[in-house]
Amino acid sequence: MAKSSSLHVRVVEGRALPARDVSGSSDPYCLMKVDDEVVARTATVWRSLSPFWGEEYTVHLPLDFHHLAFYVLDEDTVGHDDVIGKISLSREEIAADPRGIDSWINLSRVDPDAEVQGEICLSVQMLEYGQGRCLRCHVLQARDLAPRDISGTSDPFARVFWGNQSLETSIIKKTRFPHWDEVLELREMPGDPSPLRVELWDWDMVGKNDFLGMVEFSPKTLQQKPPNGWFRLLPFPRAEEDSGGSLGALRLKVRLTEDRILPSQYYQPLVELLMTSVLGPAEEDTAGPLALLEELTLGDCRQDLATKLVKLFLGRGLAGPFLDYLTRREVARTTDHNTLFRSNSLASKSMEQFMKLVGMPYLHEVLKPVISRVFEEKKYMELDPCKMDLSRARRISFKGAPSEEQMRETSVGLLTGYLGPIVDAIMGSVGRCPLAMRLAFKRLRRCVEDRFSQAEHEDVKYLAISGFLFLRFFAPAILTPKLFDLRDQHADPQTSRSLLLLAKALQSIGNLGQQLGQGKELWMTPLHPFLLQSISRVRDFLDRLVDVDEDEEAGAPARGLVPPSATVREGYLLKRKEEPASLASRFAFKKRYFWLSGETLSYSKGPEWQVVTQDGTGALHTTYLQCKNVNELNQWLSALRKASAPNPDKLTSCHPGAFRSARWTCCLQAERSAAGCSRTHSAVTLGDWSDPLDPDAEAQMVYRQLLLGRDQLRMQLLEDSSVNTTLEADTGEGSMACPDALARQKAAATHLLEVLADLDQAHEKCQL
Repeated sequence: MAKSSSLHVRVVEGRALPARDVSGSSDPYCLMKVDDEVVARTATVWRSLSPFWGEEYTVHLPLDFHHLAFYVLDEDTVGHDDVIGKISLSREEIAADPRGIDSWINLSRVDPDAEVQGEICLSVQMLEYGQGRCLRCHVLQARDLAPRDISGTSDPFARVFWGNQSLETSIIKKTRFPHWDEVLELREMPGDPSPLRVELWDWDMVGKNDFLGMVEFSPKTLQQKPPNGWFRLLPFPRAEEDSGGSLGALRLKVRLTEDRILPSQYYQPLVELLMTSVLGPAEEDTAGPLALLEELTLGDCRQDLATKLVKLFLGRGLAGPFLDYLTRREVARTTDHNTLFRSNSLASKSMEQFMKLVGMPYLHEVLKPVISRVFEEKKYMELDPCKMDLSRARRISFKGAPSEEQMRETSVGLLTGYLGPIVDAIMGSVGRCPLAMRLAFKRLRRCVEDRFSQAEHEDVKYLAISGFLFLRFFAPAILTPKLFDLRDQHADPQTSRSLLLLAKALQSIGNLGQQLGQGKELWMTPLHPFLLQSISRVRDFLDRLVDVDEDEEAGAPARGLVPPSATVREGYLLKRKEEPASLASRFAFKKRYFWLSGETLSYSKGPEWQVVTQDGTGALHTTYLQCKNVNELNQWLSALRKASAPNPDKLTSCHPGAFRSARWTCCLQAERSAAGCSRTHSAVTLGDWSDPLDPDAEAQMVYRQLLLGRDQLRMQLLEDSSVNTTLEADTGEGSMACPDALARQKAAATHLLEVLADLDQAHEKCQL
């Protein structure tokens, strides 16, 4: 039985941050660490003391993690970034509420003595001798210690305390991965049993030594199970100081999901039940698994569930019927066409997640060129007279400040200059839209057309599709391109305003102009001629989009989102081959374009050059790769870990340094073949749209959600039975008086309860 653990994190925003720049502002960003390993970095929000990030991360990690920390820093162009404050959450705090944490949390000051990291390897024995007992502490090594010196290393030594005695190891210079292999013996003194404490310090020639961390073991532990192995270093016990809000606060959403995944065969009955349920009558279903899930889930949980269900059905090649089932249920209970798919129902969320999972490459192909232009050109555009800043134009032009009307005309020209290529790219993208999306939209249109067939509802079939494609896919990506991987950084305030205007315009086009000239935003009126001209093209585009043969999907093999040969990440990195003689200078790194798939890591001089995968001899060699920032590093590491997941020969340790002058620079070991001194972190990956399908984990989440509604299902079954008994008593005809639909729902509910009971037993059996 495999174990699964994931952190779902949303770094929403900050408030009342202190100014760290001479301008009276800050350029804040967040670092997220799991057990002192940086796993993610938000983009920098420039010149803001109340930044909004809105960035979401799913971190897959091992079950034995201890704490999650958020550091807020002020980015500086010159020198080191300034640390503003931190928030530390233990695993117990996060897991205390199944719904997770969703609140404002004050930042605390960063205490250098509390910023410890790394592990120490010890072997402790309690020995008896003629005059009493002796404690033998074998201090072997430590790894990944905090760098305390300006060189980026430390000069560590260990100090062992037992009772009123203490001994020290030798000092290992300039390393964060020291190897001592020293045995320290301390004799027991009269009095109560004492704990064993091992402290690590960085030796300094001038000034006091710097604390690196400690471990402590109780007398009971020493007696019953003496320590033997690796132990995480901890800070000195002290209460974390709350700054009282003087350092500002962060709004965070953090949720931990932990589960044990059964072997695949145990989930087959549930998966088959799910697959069968979408082929039946959706409108009458009240006791099926999907109907129950739709009623039970709310908020963020509904979005997570929608993602898992879409992936589960994608793997079986039944994503189309699944979306069609939810669509039919949604349409059947909608009386006002104006509210169709406007709520965050399971149908809406599932279609939204389906588009992200299947259509992200399509989105990038359509929008990225124009979005990049907006970021690079940084043109000032504004139509709202309340927000218009005429002085901006004066700085650009030497002809004096323009009038409000001139500014409006200029802004309309600039906006249409960006909107035109966006609309053209969308209208010409029919052939590039994934087949699965086109088929889903075709089924959606047919269902809506059958329900709202009157002539006055002619546009409803178009609005249903454009509501998803334009309002939930293209427009959000334009508004926040960082969250859709269209850009590495958030937009500055001026660019963000330009993107907002473009997104509003595209929403109006997607709404087929139904609200043009209404509401509070009458200042958008100068754009109406362009919008009306574009709206006339939308209907034709949507007609062509759904003009696809449904037989093309029949017989298509079920596969993962990204096949092994597909590129999962690409981009420029700095590269150099290993040079045993000496460390390379910065000029030895060469800029190369890399491609990563599930099969190869290859590179060339540029995207259009011939790909190189190995040198002329075919021999293996060590290559060093350098990223431009920590976020890019984490993304590449995560992609590499996913691509190498099926590889059974992955190393559990590595050398983070280089072999130079007959020794490793990280741990100072003299043998080139020495085992790695640092752990590899193959279990820590960032979730994204390109994650491979994992049907067992997806089925396990569905099972957990269904358990929440089991009692409700039993009550419904009892009520149906009482209704059936009453009908028999009144008519004397028994089954003839019981409607067929009621009998089907009773059978479905009974079957679902049996499947859940079997999974309960399987979990109990595997745990034993």
